[in-house]
Amino acid sequence: MDGKTFITNLKRELSKAVVGKEDVIELLAVALLTEGHVLLEGIPGVAKTTVAKAFASATGLTFSRIQFTPDLLPADIIGVRYYDQKVKDWVVKKGPIFANVVLADEINRAQPKTQSALLEAMQERQVTIEGETHQLPRPFLVIATMNPLEQEGVYPLPEAQIDRFMLKVEMGYPSREEELALLRRKSTNDFGDVRPVVGGSELFRLMEGVRKVTVSDEVIEYIYALISATRSDERLLFGASPRAGEHLLYAAKASAFLDGREYVIPDDVKKMTLPVLAHRLVLRVDYELEGLKPRDVLMDILKRTPVPV
Repeated sequence: MDGKTFITNLKRELSKAVVGKEDVIELLAVALLTEGHVLLEGIPGVAKTTVAKAFASATGLTFSRIQFTPDLLPADIIGVRYYDQKVKDWVVKKGPIFANVVLADEINRAQPKTQSALLEAMQERQVTIEGETHQLPRPFLVIATMNPLEQEGVYPLPEAQIDRFMLKVEMGYPSREEELALLRRKSTNDFGDVRPVVGGSELFRLMEGVRKVTVSDEVIEYIYALISATRSDERLLFGASPRAGEHLLYAAKASAFLDGREYVIPDDVKKMTLPVLAHRLVLRVDYELEGLKPRDVLMDILKRTPVPV
């Protein structure tokens, strides 16, 4: 199975449970195939959980949902070691982090210590329980959600932790056509069970296919030019990190793969620039007060950065 067939089958299968959201599905596929993680932002009720759960089912992966609250402890995520009276020995009870797709719901409601436990697991792909290291399953994808409207009782993620997320996906209201289709399907209960479109070994072959996608020196220089431009822009307090450049490269390779190509073109880089970079940039206060957004700065940078031909 090639990348284009995979994303076509994936979107078709997910349409049994989700109306629209094809751009979100594609970005989740990009993150999965490159072993990145996703920050999913949207108001309540726009199907964030439904999309994440259906995505796990369609890719044949295990799914776990963790509801983040102020009293959630790191052990509630990674697990605990306890003495089992029945077997007369110490045993490990693994936490919900041990799944292929982990939905970290409202991550900014948990205390920084708990957030750090999840983010460390994302980075290291392993957790330590009472001094004993346990590998997390592969592939491992964290989809962390945030509600942009909540201001009270939340602990904002520091920039250094936000930088660990490969992509930020914004889920807004559905279009008129999508919402009408949703209501019609709800009225007749026209939703089906989502079945896997890919097996475990096939999924790893797809991930290997992404790694084999070639990138010319001209495109690599284009990626660097975009990253460098964010660091010298007077409207930004600081620009994109080297990790952001790596993530943009990997995302562009996955985009090319899902489009059925074995090489990256500048359009792949352009397509991934906003999802990969926008959440990492911090505006200067005076520009923020004027209503400027990081995506506005990125759009300007994309327009004035020469595109390789």
